[in-house]
Amino acid sequence: MKDYRTAPIGDREKALFAFIEKMNRESSRLRPEDIEQVKAAGWSEEALYDAITVCALFNFYNKWIDAAGVSDMTAAAYAASGERLAATGYVPGEPSAGG
Repeated sequence: MKDYRTAPIGDREKALFAFIEKMNRESSRLRPEDIEQVKAAGWSEEALYDAITVCALFNFYNKWIDAAGVSDMTAAAYAASGERLAATGYVPGEPSAGG
């Protein structure tokens, strides 16, 4: 997706992405009205808490990785990771009996 505003997603998701965009660009300017607007689109306070937390953590991780000099993965590694995630998701399966 290049732009959530024109992406083939629902208005509910667009409202959440608009909130997250404001959080990323100008978090000190978030107001109660911003919260009410995204809640009016159908998001619960718990969902907003989760979205804010995920956004903040990824910002932290990206800044830490940049500052610590962690190198990027190769295109092949990203492709393999995508295939693994598509097949199994983020939660690893149960360990096999042998290991």
